[in-house]
Amino acid sequence: MVIYARGTATHPSRSATCRRGSCGSSAGAASSSTVAGALVVIEIATKSVGAGEGDAVATSQRDVATAVHTADCLPIAIGGEGAVAMLHAGWRGLAGGVVAAGVTALRELGADGELHAAIGPGAGGCCYEVGEELSGLFPDFVTGRLLDLKAVAAAQLREAGVGEVRDVGVCTICAAPERLFSHRRDGPGTGRQGGFAWLR
Repeated sequence: MVIYARGTATHPSRSATCRRGSCGSSAGAASSSTVAGALVVIEIATKSVGAGEGDAVATSQRDVATAVHTADCLPIAIGGEGAVAMLHAGWRGLAGGVVAAGVTALRELGADGELHAAIGPGAGGCCYEVGEELSGLFPDFVTGRLLDLKAVAAAQLREAGVGEVRDVGVCTICAAPERLFSHRRDGPGTGRQGGFAWLR
């Protein structure tokens, strides 16, 4: 998985610097993460950077980058021989089954053998404070008022049959502001990170 920063009006210089040469693939497909649980499947290679709206994008096409944008939600790359997916996994997506949907899509696209996943920078169990509503959704992953989204994602990935799960171990909320964007830390005007995955 490749992580890049996507700027906003408040961080215009970071946008141009971070997006140049971000993945080196010949085509790209980004999912706009506004439809909880929806999954976009790319069946034809395209130069388009807007594949649709959803919490995941998957493809079996080589040299087509799948991408999601996040700013505390987790970017999760899942892949196996023959297919790859990027998931946008916030609490809504995790509660709505985005992990299982992503794994199912990969298998339907023909991914063979063991699947591998990487959990990118996102809200960590060190900082992601939640109320009773979310505590009730994920009771086994809450300590005090802190929800460990990464642990939720890892458990769901393993339950869905992913053999190897890696976490980069970076929390966007307590990361240095010049390193990563965070909606919780910086407010709604902040930028977004992007996570990319593709088959070569």
